[in-house]
Amino acid sequence: MITILSIVILILSVIIHEVSHGYMADRLGDPTARLQGRLTLNPLKHIDPIGSIIVPLITSMAGFTFGWAKPVPYNPYNLKNKRQGEFLIAAAGPLSNLGIALIFGLLIRLALTGFVGGVTSVTPFIEIASYIVLINIVLAVFNLIPIPPLDGSKLLFAFLPQQYGRTRIFIERYAQILILVVILFLWQYITPIIGPIFRAFTGVSF
Repeated sequence: MITILSIVILILSVIIHEVSHGYMADRLGDPTARLQGRLTLNPLKHIDPIGSIIVPLITSMAGFTFGWAKPVPYNPYNLKNKRQGEFLIAAAGPLSNLGIALIFGLLIRLALTGFVGGVTSVTPFIEIASYIVLINIVLAVFNLIPIPPLDGSKLLFAFLPQQYGRTRIFIERYAQILILVVILFLWQYITPIIGPIFRAFTGVSF
């Protein structure tokens, strides 16, 4: 039951993450995602068979849930300001996850103080809300790592001078290898910040 719950929360969270990218791009002048029907919360438009189903099932057996949805496309040449636009589009995804975590964190605080639900409904609600907060914090933190193709790399290169463009192209060639290195070897050094963020949002430890 917990595995199914965490996978469902993950899928919905990564969909919101991707839609946020597309919505921001649309607001900044690029209608690509909207024209392709990607500005919707319909899972069928976003689910990646490997990243949204197979990988979450496998990773959940190892004690954590990880996955992704189909990236929402955008054309940087349609943006009114390419550098600023790329930064805002990249930031929209992690911010959407932090927003979800903050909302449910506040609901957990209210539930614990007796303002939400009755006695019999509080515990299941807090359990589900805690998973929502935790998964969305992990998604936000992971995507802010400054390596391609994660959002953090786009935020970083939006600030760097244009001469770093070739460096970016070179690094992006090895994006899949870099992701594996982070997951297998570096993620253990990043996870310690998850707990403090969770406590800051919910007032409790996980």
